[in-house]
Amino acid sequence: MAKCDICDKGVQFGIQVSHSHKRANKMWKPNIRRVRAIVNGQTKRLNVCSKCLKSGAVERA
Repeated sequence: MAKCDICDKGVQFGIQVSHSHKRANKMWKPNIRRVRAIVNGQTKRLNVCSKCLKSGAVERA
């Protein structure tokens, strides 16, 4: 699974509990986008989550 190159956000695991209290393993995936960004004056491709894109932590090329 891909991780955010800025905030290192990745997959989280937990247990999903239904109304009848049946328990099942669940995986929550972050919203990762592959974008071109400017890093140290050069253009690079980064895996970035949507939260970092919205907050302006990444300068897009």
